[in-house]
Amino acid sequence: MRHLLLAGLAALALSGPAMGQDRTVRVISGFAAGGAGDLMARFIAEYAAPHLPARGVVENRTGANGLIAAEVVARSAPDGGTVLQCPMGTMTITPNLPGASLPVDPRTEMTGIANVALSTYGLVVAANGPHKDVAGLLAAARAKPGGLSYASAGVGSAQHLSVELLKSKAGLDIVHIPYRGATPAVVDILGGRADFMITNLGDVMRQIQGGELRLLALGDNAGSPLFPQARPISDWVPGLEMAGWFGLCGPRAITADAARAWVEAIRKGLENPTFRQRLLDSGLTPNFEDMATFNRRIAADLQSWAEVIRAAGVKAD
Repeated sequence: MRHLLLAGLAALALSGPAMGQDRTVRVISGFAAGGAGDLMARFIAEYAAPHLPARGVVENRTGANGLIAAEVVARSAPDGGTVLQCPMGTMTITPNLPGASLPVDPRTEMTGIANVALSTYGLVVAANGPHKDVAGLLAAARAKPGGLSYASAGVGSAQHLSVELLKSKAGLDIVHIPYRGATPAVVDILGGRADFMITNLGDVMRQIQGGELRLLALGDNAGSPLFPQARPISDWVPGLEMAGWFGLCGPRAITADAARAWVEAIRKGLENPTFRQRLLDSGLTPNFEDMATFNRRIAADLQSWAEVIRAAGVKAD
């Protein structure tokens, strides 16, 4: 009887009742509604959370390249009831920025739970704007140093560092305009208030397919089945490559049971063909990684982005 009782308690722990009596879990997104990070948070709430079982709700807490949202999660109870949709930039770029005032330090106060997807980056411009191809954009930047501008989801975001890497490798002077997320950045590109952006395809898929934005190049050499004709930016700037990922993170002290429950929920969610197809349709590649594998990825990217930041001389505002 004792063994049956222990087995029952273990099953309850893994199915998530410790995450709140109402079986509601909060998936926090650090970026504005409509962008790839917000989209991923909603996918997790819709397809993974029910495997806990629980009702997933999404909350947007924008600012500081996702660290406002990360602080909410880091200060939450370690029962897995509040988790972060964590993009690469939040976890591995912003913590490396010299002079950054961090409301929370992901390196010591957060932990990876599971990776969900890899993201393809794209260089986009307004379809009705003056820039028709990468060669023309680079020529315009070289002809008028400081005359062009690029948008990003904020200082220290992956979008920011990707263009800084481009500037460094191509020897360009381009003005940075940071926003509180990808969605408002895209709005200003469409409005002609910024020239271009390098971002996750998920941030701009709808506008590309709708003819509002023009995709000039992909960030990596792997290509995209959604845009088979698109060339990698390394064709114009040799050695330049950027890509990203979207995962799930929690407070450093998250319990082993809660972490295992979420890992299993993500794994099962990604077995859903509808979930996988919706990721692919959003420019994301399903890529499940368990807790140990995901944290190794985070550690490796912390090191590689630190090197990029040092080389580009980027500092926090």
